[in-house]
Amino acid sequence: MNLTLSDAAGKKPAGTVGPRTRLYRDGVLEAEGLSVAEVSAHVGDPSYVIWFDLCAPDAAALAALAGELDLHELAVEDVLQDHQRSKLDIYDSHLFLTVYGAWFDTATGQLGTTEVNVFVTRNALVTVRENDLFDVDEVVRRWDSKPDLARHGVVFLLHGLLDVVVDGHFQIVQNLDDRVEALEDRLFADSLAGRDLQRRTFDLRRGLVRFRRIVLPLREVVNSLLRHDLFVAEAAMAPYFRDVYDHVMRVTEWTESLRELVSDIREAQLSMQGYHLNDIMKKVTSWAAIIAVPTMITGFYGQNLPFPGFGQLSGVWTSVIVIAVTSALLFHVFRSRGWI
Repeated sequence: MNLTLSDAAGKKPAGTVGPRTRLYRDGVLEAEGLSVAEVSAHVGDPSYVIWFDLCAPDAAALAALAGELDLHELAVEDVLQDHQRSKLDIYDSHLFLTVYGAWFDTATGQLGTTEVNVFVTRNALVTVRENDLFDVDEVVRRWDSKPDLARHGVVFLLHGLLDVVVDGHFQIVQNLDDRVEALEDRLFADSLAGRDLQRRTFDLRRGLVRFRRIVLPLREVVNSLLRHDLFVAEAAMAPYFRDVYDHVMRVTEWTESLRELVSDIREAQLSMQGYHLNDIMKKVTSWAAIIAVPTMITGFYGQNLPFPGFGQLSGVWTSVIVIAVTSALLFHVFRSRGWI
């Protein structure tokens, strides 16, 4: 029995979100929320532009989708494999992109990501989300905010999707920058324990490394879309994609700068720990030197040998005065040098 796209889409695992669809005709939104079967009937008509959105589909649904849109088997295989690198693959009948939507929990400092795979044909855009944590409603709002660009078809839809993804990255890097500044402000605070600061620095650096892995390859993805041999880089939409590319570059450079700042914070913390240890050693050594003076004098007077003042009250007072004067003199010298 042949499996159609509508049949496969209906067999989704428990907990997944059903497919979403939109149908444009000649740059005007004609319908949305139609069944997959109703929308897929217009795939062969170049006057229509179609958007499919699938959330966590199974292999059967993807296989049916590949048959409907003539998608390459390697691209479908990449969708089924998690943790793909952000990339752009070019096939004869379509483009295949992997990008990552991301969010940042300001309370816990944790970075979350959702893999979004995108198939782009001449008149269809298919988004396959790893889970429902990526805000596809924001993508729809972005499309609706610029209806005058809808005449550019699938390129318009792709731009709106990438624009939302990159704007999300921009917001995250701003949040990460705020956390780096907070670490810098608390670096010299005595109230922050050293172990706590180390943990915060480590978590932030780990988040930056993870974030860098998704934004750095995206730079090459958007740059490749601007190639003149691809249908994406048409003259009217090219400035919009260059704007997205500019934002990606800013996010990438900002991320690299933050990684360097976190490394500098770590090095400064180690330097401060070394300085603090040296300061403690100076204080301990200074007090040891002060204590050594009375020990030396009393040890000298403790000899069983006759010396000036031996067995007399004047000898006791002489030793006490020498101890007090010498200790006070050493304290004054060490204090003036900041050792105590």
